[in-house]
Amino acid sequence: MVFEFLHRKPENWFQNNYGVQIIISNFVKNNKNYQLKLSREIKTGLIVIMGIMCVIFGYSFLKSSSFFGDDLTLFAVYKDVGGLQSGTAVSINGKNVGSVNAIKFKDNAGNLLVTFSVNRELNFSNKSTVELYDTGLIGGKGLRINPVFDGTPIASRDTLETSTKASLSEVADQKLSPILEKFESALTEADSVLLNVNAVLDTKAKSDLRTAIADLSELMIDLKGASSTLNSLLKNNEGSLNNSLANFEELTSNFAKLSDSLNNAGLGRTLASLEATMSNLNGIMAKIENGDGTLGKLMKDEALYNNLNGASHELDLLLQDFRLNPKRYVNVSVFGKKQKEYAVPDEDPAVKTDNK
Repeated sequence: MVFEFLHRKPENWFQNNYGVQIIISNFVKNNKNYQLKLSREIKTGLIVIMGIMCVIFGYSFLKSSSFFGDDLTLFAVYKDVGGLQSGTAVSINGKNVGSVNAIKFKDNAGNLLVTFSVNRELNFSNKSTVELYDTGLIGGKGLRINPVFDGTPIASRDTLETSTKASLSEVADQKLSPILEKFESALTEADSVLLNVNAVLDTKAKSDLRTAIADLSELMIDLKGASSTLNSLLKNNEGSLNNSLANFEELTSNFAKLSDSLNNAGLGRTLASLEATMSNLNGIMAKIENGDGTLGKLMKDEALYNNLNGASHELDLLLQDFRLNPKRYVNVSVFGKKQKEYAVPDEDPAVKTDNK
């Protein structure tokens, strides 16, 4: 009975007064028939033994493990445990199944060997992984096992593969660091801009800027007055504006009627005929350009042009000679005199032209 009492978990010792019943049943069977006489040394020894047992069982209770339990002892190796403490709970799917027993350096490289124990309530394989994670927003680390059920069943003193979940502070640092860098760069650029502005805005520039602002204020006042005047003008001439708009609407209506009239009068056919005429004219101009026909030859045939030019020149000489020497061409004799032979003048234009 005593062994059964010690084998129970500390949190169940006094459940339903079971532990008290066991102690009473072992030391006092029947108050009527037995009377236990203990010396002072025996009492002292029993008190010391019970104190040691209470310390041992209390320590096991605080570690959430059974002193006589058959838990699995497992190992995990981490580069950095982030403040993980001995006694931290180990969970599977949110349920505490064990605790961290010890953390110590594994080698000279600084790797840490984490020893922890879990109960045998859930059977998983040695392919499972153990993850280091944050237990809260204000800090604290915990271990949780991500169970895998395929493969060799887990055995005591196995070493599991490890992983580390990024903490909230690490994620925030990764996300906010680029933003902070950009913000610092923007502040630096803004500071440079302000320095340049201060350098540009000397006393004279500031005075000019104040003057410009004052002028702008006066301009806004003038615009406000002009707007008031315009509103008053529109209000006073509202009837005239309405008449003007009505006349404009009537004018557009007349244009529409004129367009319909032109359409009905065969404007489309006229335009089509004009287009055909223009097309024919373009054909004629193309033939002239190519040297076809009389006009084309006249425009393109250089020999014909030279002949016409020479004929024109000869005609010009003939008319000039006729004007200067009419007797050469017309000789009238009233009394029947003998016609005189023509004598070439000294300055004959034809002779000059031939000599040239």
